[in-house]
Amino acid sequence: MQPKKTILVTGATSGIGFEAARAMAGMGHRVLLHGRTEARGRSAIEAIKREVPSADVSLVCADFSSLAHVRRLAEEVATRHPRLDVLLNNAGSAWFMRTLTRDGYESTFAVNHLAPFLLTCLLLERLKASAPARIVTVASAAHRRAELDFDDLMNVKDYKVMHAYGRSKLANILFTRALARRLAGTGVTANALHPGVVRTHIGQRNFLARIVGQLVMLAIAVPATEGAKTSIYLATSPEVEGQSGGYYKDSRLTTPTQAAQDDAAAERLWEESEHLTGLVAPRAAIQEEM
Repeated sequence: MQPKKTILVTGATSGIGFEAARAMAGMGHRVLLHGRTEARGRSAIEAIKREVPSADVSLVCADFSSLAHVRRLAEEVATRHPRLDVLLNNAGSAWFMRTLTRDGYESTFAVNHLAPFLLTCLLLERLKASAPARIVTVASAAHRRAELDFDDLMNVKDYKVMHAYGRSKLANILFTRALARRLAGTGVTANALHPGVVRTHIGQRNFLARIVGQLVMLAIAVPATEGAKTSIYLATSPEVEGQSGGYYKDSRLTTPTQAAQDDAAAERLWEESEHLTGLVAPRAAIQEEM
């Protein structure tokens, strides 16, 4: 029997995140279930407890379209929990029309990349102190049609939802590669994954995206229970203990695109993300001080 882990699952009120949280709670792990709203979070916890009455599940809330909310989430987790064995960065969305977050960033890039980047960085010391620990980030095969444009990270030019989504998922993989290098020797691993084409609620904030998405899902998608399997594998399996910097599909190590293996791009993305999330001073502020 595996030792009990404390696992934070973001975007855990539905879809892949909910199924991963449910399964890992059923394994006896302590699961911190993140939701955007308390109502949805409470409903998810009640559903898990109906199936697993002894489940050790608690709720943390944050809207990932706000970096301030992400910071509060990280502070809450670090304050309430002396250990964090696994961070599963699952939360994500897509906007059919280009919209901006309250921080002024394009929403798909901000929620899918900047929010998990910031959350991970803020929880790194807790994860290191809990080593061996794992960071698992849900990316997507949608990265295969994407390249990053560092002059247009906010997708101002010719916004298309799947282009923006693919770029954000490419960013997830590049972030994981850069993170794994930084974590070498700490006992903390970082891996990314493609969950498959899954029936989830991603894009549900957009009416047209919801209609199109439902048609696609009916035709080709697998249930969320299937889509969650690789996340659960990377979060809990002894088979991947110590393995880091990989990209997985169907619980197997696989090869992403050349663009997703570009370490120079990964480093540049890391630096840009530090500035955009406020982990280091924005470039304009640095120039003003000089």
